[in-house]
Amino acid sequence: MASSTNKLLKVKIAPSLLSGDFAQLANECQRMLGFGADYLHMDVMDGHFVPNLTLGAPIIKSLRPHTKGFLDCHCMVSNPEQWVDDFSKAGADSYGFHIEATKDAGSLIKKIHEANMRACLVIKPKTPVEAALPYLKDVDMVLIMTVEPGFGGQKFMPEMMPKVTAIRKEFPNLDIQVDGGIDLTNVGLASSAGANVFVAGSSIFHAQSPKDMIAELRKIAESKLNSSLTPSQL
Repeated sequence: MASSTNKLLKVKIAPSLLSGDFAQLANECQRMLGFGADYLHMDVMDGHFVPNLTLGAPIIKSLRPHTKGFLDCHCMVSNPEQWVDDFSKAGADSYGFHIEATKDAGSLIKKIHEANMRACLVIKPKTPVEAALPYLKDVDMVLIMTVEPGFGGQKFMPEMMPKVTAIRKEFPNLDIQVDGGIDLTNVGLASSAGANVFVAGSSIFHAQSPKDMIAELRKIAESKLNSSLTPSQL
């Protein structure tokens, strides 16, 4: 739940395992953590809410004994209520759901917390930020999609940054995550807008040195983030 006490925001880098080697998923998780990742971002797609089909709770369960890393699950599914208990039992640390996929976001947030997971509310590019604002006092993180969900490797949409700025103004301490096309050319723009959690897939996994890429993304984000906030936000 978002804190009411002003504090310096912490930058967190979350490599998206969607860009990793699925045949070596446990090793990929350990590799990313060794390179300095804060979260392990797990893209869950049901082939219905989005056109692609990827990993689910059984894979999270199989990974859990092999890593102590923070499993940040972004559930791109049509009925997010259905899977809360499965992901909790599997060992997920955070359960992200799309506001477009539920009729009762408030009840779902409560259910996620009762299942001992952090709750993350996600909004697609075409969803106005106003749809999320009433629920953000109760979540642990909000995810602003900077591409259309469903596929990796898409181009970052800078026109999503006003959503980040609007949320940061109202919720100075909330973790604001951005996901989609994040790389060295735009992480500064996203952090200047107020984002502090950065999902990056292709730019990390396809880098000559993923470790150096994580470090550079963090360096740029840290240099831009808190310096962009007003004194009342710190």
